[in-house]
Amino acid sequence: MRSTLFILLLIAIGVAVQKGIIEIPRHWAPWAPLYVDDPITPITQLKIKRLSGDREACLAALDTVPDGELSYTPLADYAPTASCPLTNVVRMQSSSVRFNQSFVATCPLALAWVMYERHELQPAAQEIMGSPVRQVDHVGSFACRNIYHRENARRSEHATAEALDVIGFRFENGQRITLIKHWDDEGSVGEFLRAARDGACGTFGNVLGPDYNAAHADHFHMGMRGFRLCR
Repeated sequence: MRSTLFILLLIAIGVAVQKGIIEIPRHWAPWAPLYVDDPITPITQLKIKRLSGDREACLAALDTVPDGELSYTPLADYAPTASCPLTNVVRMQSSSVRFNQSFVATCPLALAWVMYERHELQPAAQEIMGSPVRQVDHVGSFACRNIYHRENARRSEHATAEALDVIGFRFENGQRITLIKHWDDEGSVGEFLRAARDGACGTFGNVLGPDYNAAHADHFHMGMRGFRLCR
């Protein structure tokens, strides 16, 4: 009985939306296009994930970044190695931050990064560190391997360029912090690193860091699989 009432309620809401009786804000509407500066909601991850199979819509979402604030190159599908083909990928050069090196990412990963950076990373840097992030240091996104390099394990997200491993941040004021040196800091640096991890959970499917296990002691693994897994 309850399930029937719930279905009828959903139908009624759908009809009300269709007739314009109820207007759902774009950032709450699963069917609406994604704009990078829309507020992040529980629907945001769903909208990003749906773009994994829609290259044009994903690139259109990336192109909602204001002119001059993002540099990336769309790439044709290709196979760096025979067992690890890449689809719907771009090469990220810079955004509001520089990177220590460009990297290949699926378009949804690039989109998740840009939204995270604009909505969470830079605001946290300004509030806690008093300076914006100038450069993000990472150790790569693509690696054709299984998780933890184990022979009989499942494929890593890195095998499909669906994860980025971040090791540290450099700020406009010249300060540099790394996870391996500063994760246990009890002051503002440690506070920022925890805010950087927690803030990523609204756009990435999983965010793993030093609190997860020893293998992540020196980096944040920011990946697309799962839903709001943060450790």
